[in-house]
Amino acid sequence: MTTFAQTTQIGIHPPHYRLPDAAHVGAVRLAVSNLERSAAFYRDIIGLAVLATHGKNARLGVRGSRQVLLELEEQPDVRPISRRTRLGLYHTAFLLPSRKDLSSFVRHLVRHNVNFGAGDHIYSEALYLTDPDGLQVEVYADRPRTDWIFEGQEIVSATNDVQFGNLPLVADDSWTGAPAGTTVGHLHMFVGDLEIAKKFYHDALGLDIVTWRYPGALFTSAGGYHHHLAVNVWTAGSPPASDKDARLLFWEMVLPDEQEVVRASASLAAAGYTEVETAHGAPSFSDPWGITVALVTQASFDSRDSN
Repeated sequence: MTTFAQTTQIGIHPPHYRLPDAAHVGAVRLAVSNLERSAAFYRDIIGLAVLATHGKNARLGVRGSRQVLLELEEQPDVRPISRRTRLGLYHTAFLLPSRKDLSSFVRHLVRHNVNFGAGDHIYSEALYLTDPDGLQVEVYADRPRTDWIFEGQEIVSATNDVQFGNLPLVADDSWTGAPAGTTVGHLHMFVGDLEIAKKFYHDALGLDIVTWRYPGALFTSAGGYHHHLAVNVWTAGSPPASDKDARLLFWEMVLPDEQEVVRASASLAAAGYTEVETAHGAPSFSDPWGITVALVTQASFDSRDSN
């Protein structure tokens, strides 16, 4: 095993179009059964600020910023889902700026008697929670890239116990909400077949495959990150989330400029994927299980009006 590798040496690169290193996840939009209840969870437990509400919709982000990270849409007849019963979203993962912030978040959860799981993935330490509709949420902090472990071109991943005693020491009341710099670091999806998912996310969208030997999963990214999008077959055989289920409506891949949006769109279209409509009108494409990615520019992501 080796540590830190150059970006150009990491992962299996796609055969045609490759997303630029600067690509990253933007906002995530969820269909929920009760807007008030879900907004309270993401505000009071996860620590996001409610930036705006419009009827049955809410936009959330970091306090003091207008950048939207999460959109909630209450839909008629939507029902909560049980654990691992639908293909689609596994979890939305919010990336905190530091391990100190993660330590503060742990103390916040303990103080409020919130149940959570945890996993040390070598490159990151993560906590796992469930929202009121049964959708999973991860809150995590990365270790420095110089501490990541590689086997050849592959980033090594694991799920070990988090050593909470090794997190930075902070005051019990140090959590004041998601700090500046918090982002949606990655998403993880339940899919029906890894090879079919690979054709969409790697061959067509242009993500590198950076971890491929983790059982039942593929981890993909741009710029040598440990993953912007993971897919797994741990619930293969389940039906895709329907319009009656709490679910992911779409997620955003943020690209540097309009030229890259055009290139990524053309790559997906050339692979046979048809453009679909989303709330923001950005070029958007769905994978075979109805998971939709919207392609947006960095400028549009930065300037979106949260009001």
